[in-house]
Amino acid sequence: MSRLFWIIIAIIGGGLILLVTSGDRGTVFGIDDSVFARTLYLGVWGIVLAASIIATRMPLGDIARNIAVWLFIILTLVAGYQYRYELQDVASRITAGIVPGSPISIEGGSAVRLDKRGDGHFGARAQVDGATVHFVVDTGATSTVLTAADAGRAGIDVATLSFRVPVSTANGIARAAATSVDSITLGPIERNGLAVLVAAPGALGQSLLGMNFLETLAGFEVRGDVMILRD
Repeated sequence: MSRLFWIIIAIIGGGLILLVTSGDRGTVFGIDDSVFARTLYLGVWGIVLAASIIATRMPLGDIARNIAVWLFIILTLVAGYQYRYELQDVASRITAGIVPGSPISIEGGSAVRLDKRGDGHFGARAQVDGATVHFVVDTGATSTVLTAADAGRAGIDVATLSFRVPVSTANGIARAAATSVDSITLGPIERNGLAVLVAAPGALGQSLLGMNFLETLAGFEVRGDVMILRD
């Protein structure tokens, strides 16, 4: 082992001397300095790896199998990193198929896709102060409106609210109370300190994601049964 150590030191030392003495030429034996330095670095590690393999005295078949396994693991990790956004999209699509209204992250996480539900509305499964809320996206609603039940699960004390704001619902005019939430998160899109309305208990069947949220986006569009929200 001590002999191997001194051999490696000699190689590194010789390579460094050649790099230093190359001066302004920028080449060593006709090879660019940076390429020579990289080759020297990889060569030293190759010697160390080869010596370690030889020292184990394992059968060549076992060595080849272990190297193949590690190469497969490394290539899998590299491929997973390179295609991380595509894999996220696949995972989002699977989740959306299982849980209606789940946002699908697209375009590298800068946009969200929502699919139209069976009832013809676009649903959005979002987090309001950590609580899951199933919204209907309503471009006709000026404000985002929470049902009393959703507001309670998000930590809002509904009993202390004053329901004085008139809002239009499918069942006519209802009363709501003005308040705010710390955050609304829809996939990779998050908005903080958003003003919302809380409908009086029993006045609203489902929470509405209104224009005061949509207008904070870079844009949104509808393509048939798909809605795209861009941050």
